[in-house]
Amino acid sequence: MPLHVPPAPAPALRSVLTALGSPTAVRGTRAPVALRHAQGPLRPELPLPAHEMVSVAPCDPGASRTSPLTRLTGWRFLLRDAGADLAGAEATETDATHAAAAGTEGAATEGASTGAGGVGTHAGSAEAVLTADGWAFGQFRQGPYVLSTVRALRQAQLLPTAYQPRLLSFPELYMLTLWLHRDVTADPASGSPAPSDLLIPLAPAPPGIPAHQPHRVDALLPLLTRRLVRPAPLLRTPA
Repeated sequence: MPLHVPPAPAPALRSVLTALGSPTAVRGTRAPVALRHAQGPLRPELPLPAHEMVSVAPCDPGASRTSPLTRLTGWRFLLRDAGADLAGAEATETDATHAAAAGTEGAATEGASTGAGGVGTHAGSAEAVLTADGWAFGQFRQGPYVLSTVRALRQAQLLPTAYQPRLLSFPELYMLTLWLHRDVTADPASGSPAPSDLLIPLAPAPPGIPAHQPHRVDALLPLLTRRLVRPAPLLRTPA
């Protein structure tokens, strides 16, 4: 089912577009390698509100607080490499021509499905953060979480329920998840994970937590809570 991707605040998008228009920011030595080697213009797409888990609370109706606490840290945009899209489309067209000449139309069709829309066309991500003066460009990112985010979004599109996609990080566990919120009309900048929401851990995930396996919030949070709780030190008793 299609995801309900919320629109990012216009000033947040403008800050990213301004950064993308700066040769120093995109092609400078401090820019991620994947961005410096992009084959064409970089286009921001699929804006996701990035939330951070501040405090994990049990999803127990009898508890004094039943919702985990989160806070918005920014908006993250995937950066599509338009030049790679063009190159992929041309390669697919060439492969299709050769396949048709060889009488292998099925192979040509299969190749076309993984061409311009493939995950390899995303060179990185850009993040906008909220400051005292409003939205400002934060940083460019690259690495495994970029392609893992694309993969998780595609997983979510195959689910029978409509969701609003968000990102949710667990800093203490060095863990990032795709948060699928059931209330598609909710304000993407606020709210807490509901027990029936889904979390898809992105790769690389912490040991013992399988990446790209959807978990209900009320099933995954207790596991994470146990990992965050450290045993109290043993009291020394006089000999």
